Amino acid sequence: MKMTHTRIPLTILSLTSACGLALAIHAGSKSVATVASKATGGSSSWHWQNPLPQGNNLRGASFVDADTGTVVGEYGTIVRTTDGGNSWTVQVSGTTQALWAVSFTDANNGTAVGEGGTIVRTTDGGDHWASQPSGTTLQFRGVSFADSNNGTAVGLGGTIVRTTDGGNSWAPQSSGTSNDLFGVSFIDTNTGTAVGGACGIGGESTILKTTNGGNTWVPQSNPGAVCLFKVSFTDANTGTAVGDGGLILRTTNGGNNWSIQTSGTTKTLYGVSFTDTNNGTIAGFELGGTGIILRTTDGGNNWVEQTNYSLPQGANAFYAVSFTDANTGTIVGDAGIILQTTNGGEQWNSQPTVTFNYLYGVSFTDPNTGTAVGYENPDGMILRTTDGGNTWLRQSSGIGDPFAGLNFFGVHFVNSNVGTIVGQDGIVLRTTDGGNNWTQQTSDTTDWLYGVHFTDENNGTVVGFLNGTILRTTDGGQSWVPQVSGTTSGLFGVYFTDVNTGTVVGGVTGESVILRTTDGGENWVPQNSGANNQLRGVWFADANTGTVVGDQGTILRTTDGGQTWASQVSGVSEILLGVSFTDANNGTAVGQLGTIIRTTDGGQTWTREESGTNQDLYNVSFAETNTGTAVGAFGTILRTTAGGPTPTPTPTATPTATPTPSGTPSGTPTATPTATATPRATPRPRPTPHPRPTPR
Repeated sequence: MKMTHTRIPLTILSLTSACGLALAIHAGSKSVATVASKATGGSSSWHWQNPLPQGNNLRGASFVDADTGTVVGEYGTIVRTTDGGNSWTVQVSGTTQALWAVSFTDANNGTAVGEGGTIVRTTDGGDHWASQPSGTTLQFRGVSFADSNNGTAVGLGGTIVRTTDGGNSWAPQSSGTSNDLFGVSFIDTNTGTAVGGACGIGGESTILKTTNGGNTWVPQSNPGAVCLFKVSFTDANTGTAVGDGGLILRTTNGGNNWSIQTSGTTKTLYGVSFTDTNNGTIAGFELGGTGIILRTTDGGNNWVEQTNYSLPQGANAFYAVSFTDANTGTIVGDAGIILQTTNGGEQWNSQPTVTFNYLYGVSFTDPNTGTAVGYENPDGMILRTTDGGNTWLRQSSGIGDPFAGLNFFGVHFVNSNVGTIVGQDGIVLRTTDGGNNWTQQTSDTTDWLYGVHFTDENNGTVVGFLNGTILRTTDGGQSWVPQVSGTTSGLFGVYFTDVNTGTVVGGVTGESVILRTTDGGENWVPQNSGANNQLRGVWFADANTGTVVGDQGTILRTTDGGQTWASQVSGVSEILLGVSFTDANNGTAVGQLGTIIRTTDGGQTWTREESGTNQDLYNVSFAETNTGTAVGAFGTILRTTAGGPTPTPTPTATPTATPTPSGTPSGTPTATPTATATPRATPRPRPTPHPRPTPR
């Protein structure tokens, strides 16, 4: 079974593949940037290896000169450069709320705003960020400071707050509208414009103007009929606003009149930056499609699309743009995208990133040597490191599907040279030279294979989701023999402690499946887990001692080979997708929304660790007690070399499932749009898939 757009979430089973994600090969990109990582909400033992400088979605940007700029985004992300993007520092924001906008008036003084009424402020270039009380829990989407003291933030429900003392105090202002406000631009302490609207069918464009610092906001008539997201004024008279459906509005008389300009697109235009009356750049996206960059040098009489950049499919939604002069600018977007130009957009260079593709499986045989697998069009994603992830190199699978690409879901190496990959349509690949060469093996199934585990070079087992498939080999995969499992439920994980003794796990919504064999799979015996949730990952320290993880934070533990399973308190409600132990006591589980939990006492206690991201994590591999790697959405690779859990606040977003789209075969995973704790006034540019069942 092939699926044209393979983004596979979890409604019933939920596997997530990236729709049209591709390898990031950045033509004309800069030399590799250096990254100084600090935890977003506090200290963290996990750091980014890919993307760089980090992989959280970016929503706002503010540059004060060609060298000095700050970008902000989800999970409280703040990233700073002082050398034009050659190096970046991930700063401590003190929050895990999504930050939607940022405004700096000089190199030191800046303010970022976001969800939950969050406002954070720095006076030392971001070395320290302090939370400020906003007086509201509504989401802020725009902020503009005219100087270090005077600033305005706008948000949902027509929210406007104002400070005249650098944010020591914020006072609400009456906007006169209940429409959402997304952007604001002040050209001095008194004169500013806010934009927004009522989004969706029958929507409208809202433009508000003040000439007295917001004591009064006056609505301005305009020809728009959709949401406006951002606005940029260069003087009291000249401004441009952008919005849904390719809408561009322009005024040259302070907003007394707004006229529509021809954008040449119907994509959502989300960011705009003008440096003078003539030179401006717009950035945007198309839901499920590609990003867009538009440029004008004549005040918008003509807008020209710029396409001279290289980014992978599925990670090309642009949200914010900041230019400091006609030539020098930065665009940011999903998955930590940072594009920069020094020639007015004739060439856009991107930060160094191995891939933005979804990564589903990872296997390390020692602290330095590991392989990660995922989606790639056309030939599947295989990444290899021999230096602990400091560098990841792409390997070729030798097969391909040029129409839809390939998903690899599981990988397991028994030593540094010998490994097996499994994936969609019964794909099984084998290497005996560390991945320099991969050979496709005959599985005689079209099931989607998620889990794979070998006890030695010859003896291995794979499991599949669609039909509850179990395949077994005793000759290194030269032949794969189907085994009778007694179930048709989806199977996601497999682990063998010796050639005879193994456990597979899975299930469907509301049902857990655990099967056990002690005779090499000749017979599989169902075990009573006592759980009612899908089980996603399994790991055993020996024939008796094992751990299983799954939906709603489920963790089960056995010390008698599965005759009895005891539920453990995970302390999380997110779906757990992968688990890895180095011995009976020390283990780590990962999952939805960047969840990482750790135990050092065999699961009697689990402690949440600060991952620094809300990207879904699909799998984890520890080669020794303190050294591990987690992989996930949009090419996320996180690494730790430190032991001991670091508690972290629980992310605020709570995902929800959506119905299967019509026309999708029964039992087929389907794409799911984003869900967040606070309803968004505009669609996100990409679906955030519910975490798929993670392979081992």
